[in-house]
Amino acid sequence: MRNATLRQLTIFETVARQLNFTRAAKELGVTQAAVSIQIKQLEDNLGIALFEQLGKRIYLTEAGQELYRYCRHINLQLAEAETVLDRLKGSKGGQLKLAIGGAAKYFVPILLAAFRRRWEGFSVTLNVASREMLLAQLADNACDMAIMSVPPEGDDLVAEPFLEDPLVPIAPPDHPLSRERAVPLSRLVQEPFLTYEQGSETREAIEHFFARQGIAVSASMAVNSNEAIKRGVQAGLGLAIVPIHSVTLEIEVRRLIVLDVVSMPLPRSWYLIHRQGKRFSLVAEAFKDFVLQEARGCILASPGKNGQSVALQVEEARADLAERGMPSCRWSS
Repeated sequence: MRNATLRQLTIFETVARQLNFTRAAKELGVTQAAVSIQIKQLEDNLGIALFEQLGKRIYLTEAGQELYRYCRHINLQLAEAETVLDRLKGSKGGQLKLAIGGAAKYFVPILLAAFRRRWEGFSVTLNVASREMLLAQLADNACDMAIMSVPPEGDDLVAEPFLEDPLVPIAPPDHPLSRERAVPLSRLVQEPFLTYEQGSETREAIEHFFARQGIAVSASMAVNSNEAIKRGVQAGLGLAIVPIHSVTLEIEVRRLIVLDVVSMPLPRSWYLIHRQGKRFSLVAEAFKDFVLQEARGCILASPGKNGQSVALQVEEARADLAERGMPSCRWSS
């Protein structure tokens, strides 16, 4: 083990995590051949096989599983040491590692742009992932923090809400329900529904809501993209329930409308999640404070289509309901 280099252990940890030499090489920015050579040298130095290949897939041996556990711990310690040293140096650069749920992509770039105007010289790694992958990245300490709409359970994580983003039912302007008031949920679910793929936090929130109401809803189409859902609704493929911040532009230009449905909008907030006791770099701590203190005002004041603010677009959605003789939607802006 004395002859094993830190470089070899880093390469091994990446291959063990990916269980794929090609993906590991891509992540590390080297050739697959270079990865294979380093793994072979590490196995020769240790005198034991770390991987076995069955068919086209590779698996960790028992020794590989043990070494992977130690390598993860080593990486955590090295990352923490780097953070402490950066703070001692007072460096204002650094790297921000952020993982977010899919629907957060509509407002996180606004936050990053606003934060960059205050904190220059840092780089960002932004990973848009499913809930399962977000939790895995938090567990592996692969990100500084995650932005999620459904806070996870567990004492080892801290979840702090920072933005309301209610879920609203949308339809094309000419839909038969567009002029009805107080549409019952039982009537709503009779329509074809477009929903998110399995593993989506938004889908999970919607399913929990209908389950609490004792109403079964079946999706006519599952889609892995919020943009595809909006296009599908515009084309008349069905209705959908989406985050309000993801449809402000479509509401403004009247490509979509918000239906007046009993018990909706569905309240939902975005949360900033990080590990308990996480030691943040200076840039990560500054970004965390910025999000918790200023995110809501920053997003609502951000320009949308034709320079209008998001807050104004939400107000126009309310006005659209009033114009059609309906009570104002009950979401907060």
